[in-house]
Amino acid sequence: MRKTFVALTLLITASLPFIPLSYAQTPYKDMPKGVYNIDETHASVTWKVSHLGLSNYTARFTKFDADLTFDPAKPEDSKLVATIDPTSIATDYPYAEKKDFDKKLVEGKEWFNSKNFPKITFESSKIEKTGDNKGTMTGNLTFLGVSKPITFDVTFNGAMAQQPFSKKPTLGFSAEGTLKRSDWGMATYVPNIGDEVKVIIEAEFAKEK
Repeated sequence: MRKTFVALTLLITASLPFIPLSYAQTPYKDMPKGVYNIDETHASVTWKVSHLGLSNYTARFTKFDADLTFDPAKPEDSKLVATIDPTSIATDYPYAEKKDFDKKLVEGKEWFNSKNFPKITFESSKIEKTGDNKGTMTGNLTFLGVSKPITFDVTFNGAMAQQPFSKKPTLGFSAEGTLKRSDWGMATYVPNIGDEVKVIIEAEFAKEK
């Protein structure tokens, strides 16, 4: 039985395509200038908020879009525009009424009120480089009909002139920022549910043709 298992494992392994352990990256200065679209298959928008000071409740949005106009000669002149669909909230609520729970967050006037405010948008206004692969990005976040500035700490993870699977020039970033939801008019259950919301973003951007 063991010999059969080993033989089957070898057969399956031999049939798989060869995948290198690592790929060479490209200095960002050598990347092409232009518009890069977010690769939704390698991106996430997650948020955390304190629950009674005992844990950080975590949820995410599953539908979003973003375009990065990138200037390799002067990254500070780059521009990001992003849109989030608030109806795409996904929680890990474990019980059968999960759909009702998510729907309440989406539609409740005390929460995301998506029927009246169907989009969350962000547009960068200032990018500053603070290290070799670090920076800050400030922009206007429009949420529940209110526009206010927010700043994200950004890490440039790397770039590839030709991402091996998509074959497109690709840039990768991680970003984190914190906002006070009451500044945008959502003060429901503060302070039992925290006012501060931490937003965590992972994103790859592929260049338009």
